[in-house]
Amino acid sequence: MPPRKGKVKSPSPPVSSEPLPTPSLTSTPLRMSYRIARGEVGVLSFEPYKSFLLPLWRFRTVPIATTSSIALKSAFDSYISRGDFVGADMARKFIQMGYTRARRYANHKGGKKYDRSEREVEKEGGGRKELPRSEGHEGMEEKAKAAGVFRLVWRECAADERYVELRKTFQKEQKEWDKSHKGVKAEAEEKIKEEVKTEPGIKVEDSVD
Repeated sequence: MPPRKGKVKSPSPPVSSEPLPTPSLTSTPLRMSYRIARGEVGVLSFEPYKSFLLPLWRFRTVPIATTSSIALKSAFDSYISRGDFVGADMARKFIQMGYTRARRYANHKGGKKYDRSEREVEKEGGGRKELPRSEGHEGMEEKAKAAGVFRLVWRECAADERYVELRKTFQKEQKEWDKSHKGVKAEAEEKIKEEVKTEPGIKVEDSVD
């Protein structure tokens, strides 16, 4: 009898005893090209930190979200302790995205919030609208609970006094840097705009491989 086909199960995030690299501490251009931006914008485009942290990010179920949030919070704390604001803020963004993406899947079946992306609107004209919230769809309650797991950790990161101080120091340094490196600033801001337009949606299935 052939084996039954089931849903792809999400593996737990990889656990490593080795601290993640801190390239922004040794490269001023890399550090200054980072933009805090709004919410989690930039989290899927800023390398190499995206590649360091993405493997830790999962949100399919509550246990998986719990394991993921712990791993990302550990990375956040490690970056904070070494004075790497960029790494810490990227970890914070992944944690925040765990909340927003899980919440989106709780509110909308399949995780699709809008009928069109901003890039489609830009190319084809017209507008876009938010799709109605679905109710009672499979996984709705699980995703809502997973979102709650990430929300608590996200708030903890945002309130961390060490993080707040590193953020202030970073913003002050970047303000001075931007005055003499306007081209770098413009390039970084353009990259942010492109990410917002494409709204790189990572589906649940994409976040489990």
